[in-house]
Amino acid sequence: MFGVALYTPGVVAGIIWTVTMALALSKKDKPVAAVHGGFGVIAFALYTLSPLIGMFVSALLIAALLTSYRIVREYTRGVYFRFGKLRGVLDPGLVVIMPFGIDQVRIVDIRTFTIDVPKQEVITKDNVPVVVDAVVYFHIFDPAQAVTQVADYVKSTSLLGQTTLRSILGKHELDDLLSKREELNEVLREILDIATDPWGVKVTMVEVKAVELPDDMKRAMARQAEAERDRRAKIIAAEGELQASEKLAEAAHVMATQPISVQLRYLQTLTEIAMDTHSTIVFPMPLDLLPLANALKANQGVQREPSSEE
Repeated sequence: MFGVALYTPGVVAGIIWTVTMALALSKKDKPVAAVHGGFGVIAFALYTLSPLIGMFVSALLIAALLTSYRIVREYTRGVYFRFGKLRGVLDPGLVVIMPFGIDQVRIVDIRTFTIDVPKQEVITKDNVPVVVDAVVYFHIFDPAQAVTQVADYVKSTSLLGQTTLRSILGKHELDDLLSKREELNEVLREILDIATDPWGVKVTMVEVKAVELPDDMKRAMARQAEAERDRRAKIIAAEGELQASEKLAEAAHVMATQPISVQLRYLQTLTEIAMDTHSTIVFPMPLDLLPLANALKANQGVQREPSSEE
């Protein structure tokens, strides 16, 4: 029974050591494989000399091997340093590093981050004070630069977004802020992307969420919009009167060529008036008598002229 307990740590250490060597060689990390291989050779050599000493050495080997494992998730990358010097980026999966703090790994999340830029007071180009807030979307495309080039890439990107928002929107007028929102978003994205590129940060989208105006400016814009609607209404009414006058002129031309149409229109008007029982209808002289009246008047004028000469 004591013999089984004596050799159990060695068997466990041998299994873990074999897995560790296989992982190190699969990653083509020769220094890690050499270090763990040396530890294993020393432990098994001591085991052959003294099983009791080898048992304690195997326990230490197991502890060293277990502290050498790291699990890198699919949405993260591991930036590892050896003796403080950058060595590279670890891909997702189970990886092996050197024990006893020789290798240090920093995990970097490469998913898309969302930063809510706080409200910023901006003075537009036409001297209008507005309050603007935005949201920035970005992700890490180079984990090594994100760790070595900037202390806190999230905070740095947020502060840079605030200053860029004030400086860029301050160069445009209020009408541009309200009507050219997509163009301004693209300008902000390009500027932030260029500035954060040395940090390994890729800015994918910038959206201006809201533009808050002062109350007096809101009232002025409401009056402007109402005046614009009144102007359009008057233009539409004037265009309607113009079209109606053109149609009336055409109708008058047709009636002038067809005198009977005037009488028909007269009768139609009487019919429309007669539908109202509370109206009083005044019948003027029939239109047929107008030519006769004009002829009589002309004859009377001719007769008066000879009598006056006498």
